[in-house]
Amino acid sequence: MKVLVIGSGPIVIGQAAEFDYAGTQACKSLKEEGHEVVLINSNPATIMTDPGVADALYIEPMTVEFCIRVIERERPDAMLPTLGGQTGLNLATQLEDSGILEKYNIKVLGTPLRAIKQAEDRESFRSLMREIQEPVPESWIVSTPEELEGILDLVPYPCIIRPAYTLGGTGGGIANTREELMETGSKGLKLSMRSQIMVERSLLGWKEVEYEVMRDSNGTVITVCNMENFDPMGVHTGDSIVIAPSQTLSDIEYHMLRTASLKIITALGIEGGCNVQMTVNPDSFDYYIIEVNPRVSRSSALASKATGYPIARVAAKIAIGMTLDQIQNQVTGTTKAAFEPALDYCVVKIPRWPFDKFAQGDRTLFTQMKATGEVMAIDRSFEAAFMKAIRGLEVNQKDLRHPKFQAQNDEDLAAAVKQPTDERLWAIAEALRRDWEVDRVYKLCKVDKWFLRKMLKLITVEKELAVAHLGGDLEDIVHRAFMIGFPSPSILSIAHSSDDAFNQRLHDVVDSFKVQPVFKMVDTCAGEFESKTPYYYGTFESQDDVVRV
Repeated sequence: MKVLVIGSGPIVIGQAAEFDYAGTQACKSLKEEGHEVVLINSNPATIMTDPGVADALYIEPMTVEFCIRVIERERPDAMLPTLGGQTGLNLATQLEDSGILEKYNIKVLGTPLRAIKQAEDRESFRSLMREIQEPVPESWIVSTPEELEGILDLVPYPCIIRPAYTLGGTGGGIANTREELMETGSKGLKLSMRSQIMVERSLLGWKEVEYEVMRDSNGTVITVCNMENFDPMGVHTGDSIVIAPSQTLSDIEYHMLRTASLKIITALGIEGGCNVQMTVNPDSFDYYIIEVNPRVSRSSALASKATGYPIARVAAKIAIGMTLDQIQNQVTGTTKAAFEPALDYCVVKIPRWPFDKFAQGDRTLFTQMKATGEVMAIDRSFEAAFMKAIRGLEVNQKDLRHPKFQAQNDEDLAAAVKQPTDERLWAIAEALRRDWEVDRVYKLCKVDKWFLRKMLKLITVEKELAVAHLGGDLEDIVHRAFMIGFPSPSILSIAHSSDDAFNQRLHDVVDSFKVQPVFKMVDTCAGEFESKTPYYYGTFESQDDVVRV
């Protein structure tokens, strides 16, 4: 079978570049099963467009016109649109509406276009959620400027604007007044492929949670991974610090949301990967369904790397008719893809923004994504993974200290803690360093108190290092700093004093420290089964998982 794979197009600020990872996996997965792959993608600077990934490659504009030309020349038997982000979905929808798929008898693999439209169209999705009795926030669907004007006095402020058929929250935002709603709503209508936006009741301050789920044509459904946002609702999930698995959900909340996710993917008839975004009231068991991505999404790439479960590879095989119990788990070599991954570690993702290149850019974060990429760190605890991710950002700050916030007065610092920006985590750290109560910081930023207490533990160790030259058990302080996630350069920098003799002793303690990095496995099964091709992360512990032969 000859399959046309639609890529994700150019790398655009606010859309990141994780779809290249998914598309490359999909091409290789299809070729493994003996299918011929035709790829169209306008970006030559991706792995996906490297020679050998596809049998036929077209680096052309991602438009209906050029897709038709490729179809006329290659005459593919089928098309796979769900591995190319929103670009792939939109192109597939436009090709079907134009009659091209029917004219050339092209089958859409994986998730049916009907399901894609139902998930992407705000009105259809809202109706389906009510039909299966899953809660959605109070909202209004708008398709024209006149309709938008008609709801200005009906909606509660602040409200959220979510355009249909866009990526990274493009055209969306938060409106606090009638004027802001009219301005942002009008922009959203222009940028939406279907000229449709949803104006939604604001749930600012609620927790945001995502479930990455898989379903095959037999109706078998599994949860690959669940993820929790460090930032509350109001910040696009692509601009949020994300933790996997969730850390602050109770067992009841976890299973309540998992059941809802599996129910939704079944009702939509998704075949492949799907991302379900939900919000939970931090003070009760109330939750709402925000949206569903009926495709391999940005979060899918994170979930794949976090668990070792190759979502795009499995989704491509499901698309050609294989079922989860037929697909081998590449990592273990002994289990099937129907086996839900288990994590015995913590994963932290921090987005990477281009503000070092665009110094005059507005650093404020809201529902429209601004990040261009992300870093992911794995370790045994949230604190250690968090510190590792900060170092991976390749910014000037390698730990929780930031001179900008250290120089601010309390009033300015409170404003920095309250306003979501790419630098807010350092503002929160500075507030905790000044002995602000966790409750006070929580009221300002609405970051869950569990995360704030973990940051406070890091700040406490930092403070102990800062006064280590005054006395105390230096070996014990350094040991605890290492174990909680502080790297050697930060330990030496924080504990440095004007006493040269102390500094020499500090260097000796750090250099001769007995705890050396060991390597732990990411094997999709938390060590329950033998794994043939796991990958590893470094951490400070005593036992090494690497088998040397």
